[in-house]
Amino acid sequence: MVNSSKDDTATNGDMSIGDSPPSNSSLYSEGEKVLAYHGPRIYEAKVQKVELRKKEWRYFLHYLGWNKNWDEWVSVDRLMKCTEENRLKQRALEKGYVEKSSKSGRSAPAKPKNLIDARVEKEDPKNNAPKGKKRKNDSATKDNQSVEKVIKIQIPSTLRKQLVDDWEFVTQQDKLVKLPRSPTVDDILTKYLEYRSKRDGTITDSLGEILKGIRCYFDKALPVLLLYNKEREQYHELVVDNVSPSTIYGAEHLLRLFVKLPALLAYVNIEDETQMRLHHKLLDFLKFLQKNQSTFFVSAYEGLKLNEGKGKGKND
Repeated sequence: MVNSSKDDTATNGDMSIGDSPPSNSSLYSEGEKVLAYHGPRIYEAKVQKVELRKKEWRYFLHYLGWNKNWDEWVSVDRLMKCTEENRLKQRALEKGYVEKSSKSGRSAPAKPKNLIDARVEKEDPKNNAPKGKKRKNDSATKDNQSVEKVIKIQIPSTLRKQLVDDWEFVTQQDKLVKLPRSPTVDDILTKYLEYRSKRDGTITDSLGEILKGIRCYFDKALPVLLLYNKEREQYHELVVDNVSPSTIYGAEHLLRLFVKLPALLAYVNIEDETQMRLHHKLLDFLKFLQKNQSTFFVSAYEGLKLNEGKGKGKND
């Protein structure tokens, strides 16, 4: 797996969220310990450098306890002060991921992976294991072989924020996406195919196969990996009689698939050249989602019914 470098992360300056001008002074200082979003999870980090770029403060982070290969530049929307209130939010997020992973029979991921909720981790004996977790050295070789095949998908920052808001609506505010959605996942895939056809003048067989694959992965992964507990009753009410989830759900749940997709594809035997083409197509599809974000994603979720969520915690 190729880790992000300083040069790679420095190119993310055009991916900041919001257009408001920066304050005259930085909110965070060099050497300060902070809490940082990495995907929908929160990690402890230390601010190594602070720079003002294009009227926006940028912060170079080192995630505490992780290899320096994960160091990266981030914008202020990714950061929070190390307050007790924010630590409670961090623990709530972590608890939700641990519970969800346990129910799926998998161990919870421990590292920031650019939203890749990988089922295997690259073992590095030079690193200290996270508190409360033990490294399994006997399976390290096998894990290394698998994780090298993970296709790293860099989700645009506005879509990362969409994922965080999505988590907040469902798990913290007890709200759900109103179903069935319009456009559905099937509609979005069709629109993307039409978009590429107009842009390229032709449609390759490989693109068609990739889109069929996305649909297939979505239908199979939704009930197992993509739903929060509070959404399961809604799923069982609507997905009946062999109805495909891709004809009911929309962009909100499709985007969640891209969090899980790299780890799922890690177990597929893909040649390097094919993997590169697939990676390019997946990134292009995410850019298409980003361009149509205001059209594809709902702006408000609906409150849970009174009989939904009883006896359930706030997590998942």
